[in-house]
Amino acid sequence: MIDHLLSASDLDRETATLVLDTAGEMAAVSGREVKKLPTLRGRTVVNLFYEDSTRTRISFEAAAKRLSADVINFAAKGSSVSKGESLKDTALTLQAMGADAVVIRHSASGAAHRLSGWIDGSVVNAGDGTHEHPTQALLDAYTMRSRLGRLEGLRVALVGDVLHSRVARSNVWLLNTLGAEVTLVAPPTLLPVGVENWPVQVSYDLDAVLPKLDVVMMLRVQRERMSASFFPSVREYSRRYGLDVVRMGLLPEHAIVMHPGPMIRGMEISPEVADSARSTIVEQVANGVSVRMAVLYLMLGGIA
Repeated sequence: MIDHLLSASDLDRETATLVLDTAGEMAAVSGREVKKLPTLRGRTVVNLFYEDSTRTRISFEAAAKRLSADVINFAAKGSSVSKGESLKDTALTLQAMGADAVVIRHSASGAAHRLSGWIDGSVVNAGDGTHEHPTQALLDAYTMRSRLGRLEGLRVALVGDVLHSRVARSNVWLLNTLGAEVTLVAPPTLLPVGVENWPVQVSYDLDAVLPKLDVVMMLRVQRERMSASFFPSVREYSRRYGLDVVRMGLLPEHAIVMHPGPMIRGMEISPEVADSARSTIVEQVANGVSVRMAVLYLMLGGIA
């Protein structure tokens, strides 16, 4: 297993499959009456969150606690960071306290990579700027494999705000490694520069893509990262790139609908679709704990 998980591209096919297989074993633990393993007893995991993220932080916290690790939650708000302490000094403080692993979320792309050079323990990237969110991609892949039985050859569309989405980037690299075919569907203004060099196809027409898919993953429109207007109006965006019941009817019968959350109902996805039997949104949250247990277990549990 790798020492750090900074990018989905850090994972080769064998390692990614090992994480997904281990997550399946961890899911069995989550189904027990006592949802706990002694594997990481005596180890310390620090959740270092410079950005708000209730879902991801709680998921990592639950994962570490189910492996019996000691967990320290560090939020930048109200800490010495607000007094001007640098990321490096915070990292060195955590290391002095004996952190075996640091899970970091930061608004700056590359923050997780910088941190990995300053501390001895493992670093897990829980989202850095618009760069990557590798454990989200792993839990998405795990959910696809659980629902559809395979990843090789799956046709997956990532729809919406690709430009600002670290989830999209991590999914592209991981799904490509695992043999899936990825299509990005978005307005031209919400696609990153250089996307033509990514291992994906690109389309601006969601209706044309839907009948060919096994998986459609709607992305959150990240208005907080937008410094200008990237589409004419919410209504126009929803009309062209939102997923409603009529549009879902274009999907093959077996196809599933995903969203990494938090979702904007009525804009990116209609409530009827989000709550339908095809939606895996709640499963993705549950699978997130199993996948993060697998990552921490493989990094800190002593398996080579």
